[in-house]
Amino acid sequence: MEIDPFIFRLSIFVLSIFIGYYVVWSVTPSLHTPLMSVTNAISSVIIVGAIIAALAGSEENILESSNIFGFLAILLAAVNIFGGFLVTQRMLQMYKKKKK
Repeated sequence: MEIDPFIFRLSIFVLSIFIGYYVVWSVTPSLHTPLMSVTNAISSVIIVGAIIAALAGSEENILESSNIFGFLAILLAAVNIFGGFLVTQRMLQMYKKKKK
């Protein structure tokens, strides 16, 4: 019996969602800020690749799939970086001593 490759990949994707959810929510607050910094660094590398993908192809047809997916990747990675910086700033504010 042969398993359909689509079903196999879909099951891996669904399992990775559950594993990622439990890994992220089990991180202690003291480790959250360094992990967000690493995530921001990874997203910046993704933006470089997305820019290359968005600019690939011919100048005549700008609506190729690589251009569209590259532009979408730029938007999603930019939102991720911006959100990561906001969360990092909020976490750092928690560790500052409050003035009386």
